[in-house]
Amino acid sequence: MFDAKKVKTECVEWIKAFFENNGKGCKAVVGISGGTDSSVVAALCAEALGKENVYGILMPQNEQPDIDYAYELCEFLGIKHSVINIGKTVEGMLELIEAELEDSISGLTKINLPPRIRMATLYAFSQSVNGRVANTCNLSEDWIGYSTRWGDSVGDFSPLANITKTEVRLLGKELGLPERLVLKAPSDGLTGKTDEENIGFSYEVLDRYIRTGEIEDDEIKAKIDDRHAKNLFKLKPIEAFPYK
Repeated sequence: MFDAKKVKTECVEWIKAFFENNGKGCKAVVGISGGTDSSVVAALCAEALGKENVYGILMPQNEQPDIDYAYELCEFLGIKHSVINIGKTVEGMLELIEAELEDSISGLTKINLPPRIRMATLYAFSQSVNGRVANTCNLSEDWIGYSTRWGDSVGDFSPLANITKTEVRLLGKELGLPERLVLKAPSDGLTGKTDEENIGFSYEVLDRYIRTGEIEDDEIKAKIDDRHAKNLFKLKPIEAFPYK
């Protein structure tokens, strides 16, 4: 049974220890999408370090229909925030790449470039405000590789890496976040679809399988197992030639 109160307390203490050992006096720099994960990470950091030591960065790509969620979170927590629209940067980079390719840019390139630009933006801010970048991915996403390598998959510290999406929502409730932020349907903000539409199964099914090994649908089990096996490399250090 997931004890949200106990996990919240332990995670807050873990964040405090991380900053004590790896960035004493630094700020937590968090990319704020308005989704549950970034909301929970920002709230955990605010409780661990004080709201004055959390810096939220909103990074819409041109128009973001649900950006009001991100503003609501920053106002609710009382954290300083900046807005950097990455739309022109993404478009300019795609134009430069396309000019060098004989074939057209792949769909995956268009999907994965924005989160990589967002991560570069977070690190630029972090280095300028004496910060450490928070990774906001959860165990459910990492399990099936539903993240962008060198985009949202990285960071300096990761509060939710071992916590499923279902458990993240429980943490959000324990932290007292507004219900609409806790229950917001997860989406990548890139494809126009929810996460569950993209992956083809619900987080509820995935999380139960991760925690208990139980699943009724053999076809979905096969999908999860296949994605997990193919994306394990994302969770490992970069392979290095073992020269001696």
